[in-house]
Amino acid sequence: MAEEELIELKFRLPDGNDIGPAKYSPATTAGTLKRKILEQWPKGDENGPESVSDVRLINAGRILDNNRTIAESRLLVGGLPGGVITMHCSRC
Repeated sequence: MAEEELIELKFRLPDGNDIGPAKYSPATTAGTLKRKILEQWPKGDENGPESVSDVRLINAGRILDNNRTIAESRLLVGGLPGGVITMHCSRC
């Protein structure tokens, strides 16, 4: 059986800092990613999100839907095999 190819993501916060990179299964939903981001968001950030619904994930100008998986979202990787995909995070 072939091993599932994981996708390496990092998340760019509004202040320019990053969370990650870390590898995720293509079956991971955007909602799950948002929960992980919320857990790792710098503590003490007065403008930080308070809940998952406050986090917006953006890749290549498109906002990712919570219920869609990474695979369904067709993330752009810039043609680099094994490259890290940077998603931008903003607060709604």
